[in-house]
Amino acid sequence: MPDARERVATTLVTGASAAAREAAIAALLEAQPAAPDRFHAVILEGLASGASPILTNSSVRLVRLAAGCVCCTGNLVLRVTLNRLLRQGPERLFIGLASSEHLDQLRSWLQEAPYDQLLALNPTVCA
Repeated sequence: MPDARERVATTLVTGASAAAREAAIAALLEAQPAAPDRFHAVILEGLASGASPILTNSSVRLVRLAAGCVCCTGNLVLRVTLNRLLRQGPERLFIGLASSEHLDQLRSWLQEAPYDQLLALNPTVCA
């Protein structure tokens, strides 16, 4: 996992549809590409609505989680996925959420140990 001094910039992305969330993440990726020999990690909740604009970026590692509130399911799948990606050392992390219903709870969870030392949470992007 990254050094505590080198927290991963993390952005939560919400929106009415998978397509809108993925387009917003793709725009953010395009605006700030990964440094050479680095990558951006993207965790998306739910299935894509079609061809994803994120997949056109070769410096992205994309993981999809089954649809279902990541907060209410005990965070186990998200925790395992997040830990795996953080061990690989991403430059930035985006988490696309199918629902913003429990956004505050998720942000709170990501600000607790050990993630408080691993992640630097940015403001939420609403697509």
